[in-house]
Amino acid sequence: MEATAFCPAHVTGFFKAHLDTEMVPEEFGSTGAGFSITEGVTTTVIISSLIKDSKFRISTEGYQSEKTDVSEFVLNEFLKLGNFDNIFFDIQHQISIPVGYGLGSSGAVALSLAYALDHVLETKLDKIKIGKIAHNAEINCKTGLGDVIGSYYGGFEIRTKPGAPGIGKVEKIKVKNISIIMICFSPISTKKFMQEQLSKINGLGGIMVNKLLKSKNYNNFQDMSLQFAKYVKVMTPRMEKLIDELSFNGIKCGVALFGETVFSLIPEISKEKVLEIYKKYPEGRIIISNLDEEGARVLIN
Repeated sequence: MEATAFCPAHVTGFFKAHLDTEMVPEEFGSTGAGFSITEGVTTTVIISSLIKDSKFRISTEGYQSEKTDVSEFVLNEFLKLGNFDNIFFDIQHQISIPVGYGLGSSGAVALSLAYALDHVLETKLDKIKIGKIAHNAEINCKTGLGDVIGSYYGGFEIRTKPGAPGIGKVEKIKVKNISIIMICFSPISTKKFMQEQLSKINGLGGIMVNKLLKSKNYNNFQDMSLQFAKYVKVMTPRMEKLIDELSFNGIKCGVALFGETVFSLIPEISKEKVLEIYKKYPEGRIIISNLDEEGARVLIN
């Protein structure tokens, strides 16, 4: 038996972390704003009778991830839900976005795997419970704070209350006829940043959430994302040069957290101009995409 699920990649433009030690993991997370794209992680789980000592195998196609801790956490949570001692799990992740560049790959791995496991094992969990398992995997492995709930719902969203699906709250903002073009230069360790930088950025992130709730405008979101990136000092000279050129040409952009990644949410008419500028940086990986409004889901098997 097998099942396949997809989770869109998610980009956060700014955020406020909520990590009070008195909280339970489901309440940890972030408020902020971001968007989901049509690229992401597709996970297939094939189950068979256990004939080896190992209970599972995790493989990755496309962009590679160095660690499997998020996948193992999710699998172990499902193993608690029934008697699956005699089952071998062949877990295959197809990752279509660079890992470590601020595109929420860990959250997409966790959520796509959780959906696929629920389907193939017929555990018939409520979708909220599936989302909580994936969220807890990210919190436990320190790979993210708000990507799971963002990619769970999809689209362009403002996270107004922190936490896993069912606890956190999201306001989706309808945006029509835009293209998303990104350029990814190099990765940044989310875990390292969360350990060293969170204490100084929460005030600004909270203010920005309130501002964006009033305007609900994706261009305002991009302006805030740039302001946030400059404040937390993740801007590199290469990013600054690119952003200056985009601004000179009247093109809005933002920065994905956390990675040396610049994104532009633009009308279709501006697409070729943005690509012309991005292509001046051959060392970067360019991604052309659209909003994924549907969010994580099981695919037809």
